[in-house]
Amino acid sequence: MTAAMAELPSGAVPAQTHIQSIDERIDRGRALRALHPRSEQSIFTPSPNRRDPVEILIEQGESRLPNLLPLRYARMKVSPFAFFRGGAAVMTEDLAGTPATGLQVQACGDCHLLNFGGFATPERNILFDINDFDETLPAPWEWDVKRLAASMEVAARDNEFTAKETREIVKATVASYRNAMRAFAAMSNLEVWYARGDMDQLRSQYQSRLKTRQRKTVNKGLAKARTRDSLQEVTKLTQMVNGRLVWAWFGPWLWIYLGITALVYGWYCRPYVRRLIQRQRGGARARAS
Repeated sequence: MTAAMAELPSGAVPAQTHIQSIDERIDRGRALRALHPRSEQSIFTPSPNRRDPVEILIEQGESRLPNLLPLRYARMKVSPFAFFRGGAAVMTEDLAGTPATGLQVQACGDCHLLNFGGFATPERNILFDINDFDETLPAPWEWDVKRLAASMEVAARDNEFTAKETREIVKATVASYRNAMRAFAAMSNLEVWYARGDMDQLRSQYQSRLKTRQRKTVNKGLAKARTRDSLQEVTKLTQMVNGRLVWAWFGPWLWIYLGITALVYGWYCRPYVRRLIQRQRGGARARAS
């Protein structure tokens, strides 16, 4: 919890629920805005005790595979944006001291522009959305928006856009977020759940604004996304030995992949396993009685 969140007076706004009307949610938002005006969000004053970014990265590296750290750091040194991409922990440290309204979400945690992309659904539709959740955590909603806006700024500078162009890119980014949230606020929970960025629809919507080269890039990306499926992963991760399909050897990368997969499945299967155990115990008690 950040210091700003800790200062939020209890009872200042009604408790958040999923059954509040739209008007009640609007009133709640206005009450929070009175506590933390939007103008506060544009101010960043580094703490006098701000930690050295290199110190943060070294501390983070203690939980990573030591033999891969030189590769990670070498990639981060390529450009300012490459450092920004690899420095989510550094920015989180700074964001922890910024104003927050106290509304927590399950944040992406690393919401920069290259963590968005197209991927296929089971129905083979191509959606545009966040595609990386390695750093996900419960956090103030402001953090993801600020990191996304900052990524646009850094990437634009890195690609030598003018100051005016860079400002327009950042403004368009946050305006898009604001407009989307305004639209979602008028929807039901179910409508928000099914809201999606369909790539074919987005392409039709924005195609007239794209140059010929940009259209070709988009079409190439869509064609590539449609070819991605689980069979590709089988081809990448296995090999045929004496007529049998076995895991291919990728050094530490294979174990990272398997470890993350086991953690994810273990986490999502816990409620199911608990129910099975409870049902088994209930059946045992019934038989005993």
